Parts: sequence; C-alpha cells; structure tokens
Amino acid sequence: MSAIPEGNGAPKERVGFVGLGTMGAFMAANLARAGFPLRVWNRTAGRASELVALGATEVASPAALGGACDVVVACLTDSPQVEEVLFGPDGLAEGLAPGTLFIDCSTLSPLKASEFAQRLTQQNVSMLDAPVSGGSEGARNATLSIMVGGADADFERAQSILGAMGRTITHLGPVGAGQWAKAINQVILSGVYLGVAEGVTLGLKAGLDVERVLSALKGGAAGSWILENRSDRMIRDDYPLGFKISLHRKDLGIGLDLARSVGAVLPVASLAATFEDGLITQGYGDDDNSALARPIRKLSGL
Repeated sequence: MSAIPEGNGAPKERVGFVGLGTMGAFMAANLARAGFPLRVWNRTAGRASELVALGATEVASPAALGGACDVVVACLTDSPQVEEVLFGPDGLAEGLAPGTLFIDCSTLSPLKASEFAQRLTQQNVSMLDAPVSGGSEGARNATLSIMVGGADADFERAQSILGAMGRTITHLGPVGAGQWAKAINQVILSGVYLGVAEGVTLGLKAGLDVERVLSALKGGAAGSWILENRSDRMIRDDYPLGFKISLHRKDLGIGLDLARSVGAVLPVASLAATFEDGLITQGYGDDDNSALARPIRKLSGL
C-alpha cells in the first residue's frame, strides 16, 4: 500500500493501528475514512472485516504492521498488553524502523509510558502517550478529547492523525503528561457518575418525572456529558456497554496510586472504587460505567 497525496500534495503517512476493541475499531475506521493508508492488527481475529471494507489491510502480526508503517497507533487495555505488543515475540519493536512514531492511546501509568518511550528511543523510534476520553460515542464520531504527552515535533507530526480521531487535542508536556491528565479525568468522572446517580435516585424516590427534571437541569450548572448521555441508563436501570466498569476501575486504580505518590487524598474517588469493586465481584464488570447507579439505587430500595 503506497502513500497517497494530501490536499497540499504531500503524501499521507502510512498508519498502522493495533487494538480493535470498543474504542479502537471506531478510531481506526475514522483514520481509514480520512484517507490514510491503513494497516490493522488485533489480538482476537475477526474484528477487521469492516475496516478492510473501508480499504484497510489486515496484517498477521504487530512486527509486520510496524515494518510497513510510518506511524503506529495503539489502543489497548493496559500496560501489560502494550508491553507485549511492543516488545514481545513478533512485537512491533521488531518491525519499527528508525524515524517511526508510536502513538499510544491506551490508558496506563505515566511511569510505564515513560519507560516504553525510553526503550523505543534506543532504536530511534519516537512516542506520544495520547489517552482519549469521550466514550464509544466520541470514538465513533471522531469527537474524542485526546490528552498528549511527548516532544513538540512529534506532536506536530501527529496533528492530522489525531485530528482524524478527535476534536479536542491538547499537548500537555513530555511523555507521561497525557497519562497524568487521563488519570485526573477518570477521578473527576467517578464523582460525576456518583452525583448523577444520586440525583436520579432522589428523583425516582420522590415520584417525579425524572426525565423532565433532568432535561431542565442539563442546561444549567449541573449539566455534564454524563448527565446528557448516561442518566437515561440510570433511570431505566439498564447499562449497555459504552465503557466497561472494570476498565474504569483499572483507570481509577492508576489515579489513586498517583494520588498516594504525591500525597493527595481523594475520598470520592475512593468511594467510587469501592462501589466498582463490589459491582465487579457481583458480575457487572462488563456493564457500562453508569452502572455505578446500581448500588445507590439498591441502598435506596429501588
């Protein structure tokens, strides 16, 4: 697959994408629709058919993908998966040529992001840590918020690629800075989920038309993405997948570890983590994160 020209005549870089899960599949599709020559790989087979229909090429291994791309984007579960895909047998690092840029949209510890960047530097490969926020809707609609850490030149190089996947793209500092921002994002979300869940529960217990009440609130100070996009699930007590509660718990664990490392006390996030631990134990780990309403509803007799 050869590079194709941009509007100004410069060729688009050849992009690889690894990790075609709930978020990654949509993000890769948006890169294909933006016209990037795209190669894809996923640990579990059978996830690439729609991308192939959009013009992408599925490859047999991360190493094969890395060897055929100028920029590689990853969206994986956690640092062990990123490390395996990068440095394991037949991993990306075996194929990445000097000058390649690795963009990691996974969520992991800032320390691990810095470690991976240092290891890649040894073979003259650059890295951006670029975790995302916005849920599956944001991934589908290319409206993600992308928090980026890395060198200025690498950030500038990645602009068109990141812009094909997200709307708000912010360079926050060196590698690891994006992961710090994502941890803060997940801490804030834990409190907002709990607040919306409590408001919904209070309205239901009062016998109000909660949908009308929340419609009135969405335009005021209580308005938020979660109130707009997840409160209906809390009202119905039904939590179809958008972002797994088990994954948020993993992310929240990173945030709580970072808080301990700097001496910050996060009581609301700690409470959310306790609720999430209970939900995962009860078998709700694959529910959407809005399932944080379950224990609050239950405690209130709903």
